[in-house]
Order: sequence, then C-alpha cells, then structure tokens
Amino acid sequence: MPSPEMQELIDTFRARRVARLGAPAPALDEQRAGFAPAGTIHPIPPDVRVTEVSAGGGPAHWLDVPRADPDRVLLYLHGGGFRLGSLRSHGELAARLGRAAGLRVLLPEYRLAPEHPFPAAFNDVLATWHWLRSNQPRAEIAVAGDSAGGGLAVALLVALHDAGEALPAAAVLMSPHVDLTSSGASMTERVDQDPMFTPAMLRQMAADYLAGTDPRTPLASPLFAALTGLPPLLIQVGTAELLLSDSERLAAAVADAGVGVTLQIQDGAPHAYPILLGTPEAAEATEQIGTFLRAHVS
Repeated sequence: MPSPEMQELIDTFRARRVARLGAPAPALDEQRAGFAPAGTIHPIPPDVRVTEVSAGGGPAHWLDVPRADPDRVLLYLHGGGFRLGSLRSHGELAARLGRAAGLRVLLPEYRLAPEHPFPAAFNDVLATWHWLRSNQPRAEIAVAGDSAGGGLAVALLVALHDAGEALPAAAVLMSPHVDLTSSGASMTERVDQDPMFTPAMLRQMAADYLAGTDPRTPLASPLFAALTGLPPLLIQVGTAELLLSDSERLAAAVADAGVGVTLQIQDGAPHAYPILLGTPEAAEATEQIGTFLRAHVS
C-alpha cells in the first residue's frame, strides 16, 4: 500500500491526467519546459558541482557529489518517453544516486523525438559511452536509466556485448520501457491503476520515436534482443503502472539467459517511483540502488 506521501503524489498525477483529457495538447517546447516527472522540479543540491561538457559530440553534464571517487562513474540516461527530459527534470535523481553510491555521474542530453527519431537517441548514448571510455580509461562505470532511459540502457548493453566491447560493471533500470510493441499484459490489466499514462499515450510516444521503424527492432525494443552476457542488473518497478510487464518480462528473459538480476516490485507505486523525492518508497529505492552499485562498482 502506498505511503501517505506517495498517495498524495498519485492523486496529483491522476488529477493532472484527467485534466488533460479532451484538452488541446500544449506545444512540444512547452511540454519540455514544464516536464516534472517527480510532480515538481526538484533542484540539484547546492553541494553538487555541475559541469557541462561535450561528450561524443553532444551536450552532457558531470554531476560531482562530495567525496565521489573520480574513477567510479555512473552514466545516467534520463526518461521522458524519448520526447522529453533533461538535466532540469532528472538532475536531482541522478545526483542523489551518485551520492548514494559514491560515484561521479555523467548525464547526457541525447536528441529527442519526434525531431530526432530512432536511432538518434541510441546513437547519442553509444557515442557518449565511447567518449567516456576514452576520456576515463581507468574508470569503473555503471549505467542507470528510468523509463525510456532504462530502455536505452539495455540497448547500450546489448550493442556493446554484440560488438565484443567492454561492458559496464552493472546496470540499474527503473521502470524500463523495453517493449515498444506495447504487448505486455499490464498494458490492459493496469489501466485503472496507472495514475500517469493511458495505453494511447504510451503508443503515441513509441510511434513518435520509431517513425515507422519496426517496433520489434532489438535496439529500439531490447526485450526482443539476445540478452546473454550482460552485467548484473537491478530492476525497480511499481505495481501501479502500465509498464510493469516490461520489467517482469525483462527480468525473466535475462535470468533465462544466465544474467544476474534482482527485480524489486514496489506495491502501489507508480511509474519510475524512485524519482519521487520526499516519499519513503523513493528513499528506500535510493538506498537499494546505492547498495547495489557499491557492491558491483569496486
């Protein structure tokens, strides 16, 4: 059962979704400027040093928390349905995870759909990885992502494995969107429980990103990729979300492929719940992620 703090946010998300029904959609620039997946924009704490860099040709930001080991790095890939998201919307979460694990964080601003459809975002993530590896050759690196960023993280792991390249030490996936066919059972079974999304919304986000690409393309929907040889995974997901089945099926598929995986399902929590600062559920998820990363990023 959700905590009172979580329930308050769920009620807010549900009211916002109802208010959007039948109303004209805001312009995309307006959606991006107001994107607040945590319910409100939480600023990056003042003790975190933020430095903009060009990483593989695209903009990115280093987030340096106090006492982070410069040779231990978390590559954080933000969510936002491949259409939204930035340092502004996800910087607090990325910095919080870096603090919990004692890691530097690199957050790239990959290109967004519909102006830049698949494979633009994936290509940017791959270029950022190669830049990171070449600029910090001694670093031990993990990758993390929420929602669309979680899907991009799995696609990155698959591409690196298939190319015979070095892999991250571990990956953390929060409500990863790994099936753009929208074929999971929860897409129908959780309609009344998800306070944020409708199936139509998720299908439109996928269509904008795919721009006609087959949704079963492995680097777009990595649930359909060969998943052998990946590093240890931590997957966190809530029961009150349409994408629950993405996490459940991904965990089962990687386990069948011999990959070490921990699946944590939070009862009553909505999509990408670790971002919901101020809730006990997010605090617990942050601690679990920090413990996992400290164990695997030596």
